[in-house]
Amino acid sequence: MPSSPTVRRRRLASLMKELREAAGRTREEAARHAGIAAITISRIETAKHGPKAADILTLARFYGLDDEQAEDLATLARQSRIKGWWNQHGEAIPRWFEVYVGLEEEVSELRSYQPEAVFGLFQTESYVRALMGSEFALAPEELDRRVSVRMRRQNRLVEADAPKIWIVLNEAVLRRKVGGAEVMKAQLEHLAELALSSNIVIQVLTFDAGAHPAVDGAFHILGFPEPFDPDVTYVQYRLGGIYLEELGQVREYAEVFNHLRARSLGPDESRTLILRIAAEMT
Repeated sequence: MPSSPTVRRRRLASLMKELREAAGRTREEAARHAGIAAITISRIETAKHGPKAADILTLARFYGLDDEQAEDLATLARQSRIKGWWNQHGEAIPRWFEVYVGLEEEVSELRSYQPEAVFGLFQTESYVRALMGSEFALAPEELDRRVSVRMRRQNRLVEADAPKIWIVLNEAVLRRKVGGAEVMKAQLEHLAELALSSNIVIQVLTFDAGAHPAVDGAFHILGFPEPFDPDVTYVQYRLGGIYLEELGQVREYAEVFNHLRARSLGPDESRTLILRIAAEMT
C-alpha cells in the first residue's frame, strides 16, 4: 500500500474509472445514484478531488463490488484525504506543486533532464538560497520557509527506500555561477560526491553534443514501486506544472531521455568534468 496520500488518490482515481467503465455506467448515471454532481465523478477519476469514503462506498456497490471490496476502496479514500507533511507548510509550497511533492514521496525511480539549474534534490542550501533569491522577491522569513521545504525533500535521498535517480545535466548548469564562484564550487563538489552513490547516476550533456531532442526544456519521469501506479511525466513552467499520464506520452519522454543519456558523457567522465569545472571556479 502506498504511503503518500497523493499516490493513494491517484490509484483510487484509476480504479474508480476502471470500475465504472467495466460496469458500463456513465459519469452521469454514477452521479445520480450517489447523489453528487457529475463533475465530482470526473474529479474523483482524475485525482483532483479527495473523495468522501461514503461516496466511494456507494459508487463501488453501484459498480457491482461486494461489501468487503467496497470497504477496501473506502479505506483507500480515507487514506487519500490524510494531509502529507508538505501540506503543513502553507505557501512555502505552491498549491500546484503539492501534487509533485506527494508523488516524489513514493517514487522508486526518477529520471530527469535539467538544462538550466541543478536538480532540486541535489541542490546545496546556499545554491537554493541564491536560486530562489534571484527568481522571487521574497521576504527573508518566506525564503527561509521555502529553503527549509527544499532541504526536507532531500531526505528521500537517504531513506531506506531511496529511489534510483538518473539525471542528465546540460553543461550550462555546471558553468552558470549561481550565487557566485564559491557557492557554485561547493555545489559542484556536492554533485561529484552524490555521483558516487549507488542509487544515483549523473551524466552531463556537453555543448559539443549540439542539437538534441530536449531543446524545449526540462522534464521528470517518475516511476513507482507498485504496478498499480503507472509512470508519470512532469513538465513544469513558471506558474504551474503538467502531469502526462497516458502511456504514449510517458513513452515519448522516456525515448527522449534515452537519446539524451546516449549523447551524454558516461557517469565517470561526467564526474571528472564536474570536478574539473569546480576546480576552475574563481
